[in-house]
Amino acid sequence: MKKISVLILIGIFVISCGTKKKVVTTQPSSSTSTEIKEQAPPVQPSLPTPVEAETPKIEQQIPTENLSPVERYIYNFAGIAQEEMRLYGIPASITLAQGILESGSGNGPLTQKSNNHFGIKCNGWQGEKVYHDDDELQECFRKYKDPKYSFRDHSLFLYERSRYAFLFDFDRDDYKSWARGLKKAGYATDPAYPRKLISLIERYDLHRYDLEVLGKIDVRDLPKPIRVQPTENAYRVKAGDTLYGIAQKFNLTVEELKTINRLNSNTISIGQLLKLN
Repeated sequence: MKKISVLILIGIFVISCGTKKKVVTTQPSSSTSTEIKEQAPPVQPSLPTPVEAETPKIEQQIPTENLSPVERYIYNFAGIAQEEMRLYGIPASITLAQGILESGSGNGPLTQKSNNHFGIKCNGWQGEKVYHDDDELQECFRKYKDPKYSFRDHSLFLYERSRYAFLFDFDRDDYKSWARGLKKAGYATDPAYPRKLISLIERYDLHRYDLEVLGKIDVRDLPKPIRVQPTENAYRVKAGDTLYGIAQKFNLTVEELKTINRLNSNTISIGQLLKLN
């Protein structure tokens, strides 16, 4: 009996203690949770659809800082004068010499404000106009958006007028007859006009551009340059120069000049500095 009583008492004690214990539930810590939410990648800003841009034109820069105004004019416009010669038969040398003389090598006040390189007056012109003091005050002159249109108008001016028709009977490389013929046809009132044109052509060797257009260019056809001993160690290329001509001038062969300057071809540029030894 005593054993049974003891067991009953122990059971009651255990039950009473269990009912007083509080049940604590723990929430899983976010740091130890096995459930990891997959994070969405950051939103990238939308970019505009690429548009293929036009490749900028990179013009080959030729050093011209040491050129005279006349040489720079020749450098800029010789190609245009040659193209006009191919189309209309007017010697490129004559066109260049007239442009140099009439426009002050492109720096004259009329040319600067009108791109008019030949002093062509309005005379029924329907395009833009400028007014400039010439033979009379505030005369009307043609204005062009680009100098090349002035060169084209010069070609048409000579080609379409009957008083200049006889000029086209001269050979296209006979610049002297063309120069004298312009004066005879009344292009200019200056009695020295032909002499001035011929002087410019011969001083700057503009006749070379005629020969190039006609396919007659050959160093054997050109006057031999004066042979001189080099007094400096370098030579700066000028308008009209060829590698052969420079070599001859300084008692060198073309191959020697090319070797000294490590040139792979005979091509040279205005303003280029060539070593001579």
